[in-house]
Amino acid sequence: MSHDHLFCPLRLGQLHLNNRIVMPPMTRSRASQPGDVANAMMAAYYAQRAEAGLIISEGTQIDPMGKGYAWTPGIHSAEQVAGWQLVTDAVHAKGGTIFAQLWHVGRITHPDNLGGAQPISSSAIKAVGVKVFVDNGSDAPGFVDTVTPRAMTQSDIDEVIGQFRQAARNAIRAGFDGIELHAANGYLINQFLDSESNARTDNYGGSLENRLRFLKEVTEAVGADRVGVRLAPLTTLNGTVDANPQQTYLAAARLLGELDVTYLHIAEADWDDAPLMPENFKQGLRDAFPNTLIYAGKYDGKRARAALQAGWADMIGFGRPFVANPDLPNRLRHGYPLASHDPATLFGGGEPGLTDYPIYQEATEPQST
Repeated sequence: MSHDHLFCPLRLGQLHLNNRIVMPPMTRSRASQPGDVANAMMAAYYAQRAEAGLIISEGTQIDPMGKGYAWTPGIHSAEQVAGWQLVTDAVHAKGGTIFAQLWHVGRITHPDNLGGAQPISSSAIKAVGVKVFVDNGSDAPGFVDTVTPRAMTQSDIDEVIGQFRQAARNAIRAGFDGIELHAANGYLINQFLDSESNARTDNYGGSLENRLRFLKEVTEAVGADRVGVRLAPLTTLNGTVDANPQQTYLAAARLLGELDVTYLHIAEADWDDAPLMPENFKQGLRDAFPNTLIYAGKYDGKRARAALQAGWADMIGFGRPFVANPDLPNRLRHGYPLASHDPATLFGGGEPGLTDYPIYQEATEPQST
């Protein structure tokens, strides 16, 4: 193909990327215990996928209270920073670019993950029907229902904003090329943003301007340079729903554009029968946000190229395909078939299902003429 939109170079802020392919954040729950520390096995996993134009790490908790699932990595201790340095060094040695996704899960957790503490959120509203994975050290690890969180005080809000600021500094110290704020998929920032998970009556609730305030203050705390933000306008993951998502998320995009963050990462709902994001919504986001726009959600090579050609996307994230295809960019470039991942090895365990997926061997397939 003489002009392949997926493989056009891109300038992302001050960074120069070789292609438009993103490895988006995917929880794999293989951090070393105790301590939730990134390790050499994770470094090998990310380095195998360094041909992506941009890698965004799995969600990384900014504080012990921000932990939603067992065995996920943190970035709030010196040991964790050193662990992530292994990862960034390995990716950079392969010529890759990697951002750290920073998250605080808010109510999407359980006291067993928090040393017995009650989760915090925008409001004391339970995420109904949502389960999280716990390992309390005595019972067998497994899924449990979330509990009703405690509504955050102003002091709590100030403390968490400070934790995001420090986590961003820790990420740069660990060698990351930038950070992504996780404001999607029902986690803490999203719990302030969406109308149905925010019942506050102070400056952080009620009006749209107020519901945007926590996102604004967190973003201002970490700065805009080498910072992206992930949003999920139509997803109802983890129980967050907005009464008017188009209005809310176009306003969020305009705000983030005014703050001049490097990119906006849109997670489209990707389950079967999920609501499709209307084309006019995507064009509205393009009009509202002047910098790089990334989309992720059930994209294949054909859909990705069409999105880039249409102009409402600048980069495309391929989630599940990257699990079983460490050489995904090469497969997309040449149209090679994609391998399927083993769902049983997605979360937890060791190298099987993480680093043992093979690259495509051309010699195993008949050559076209």
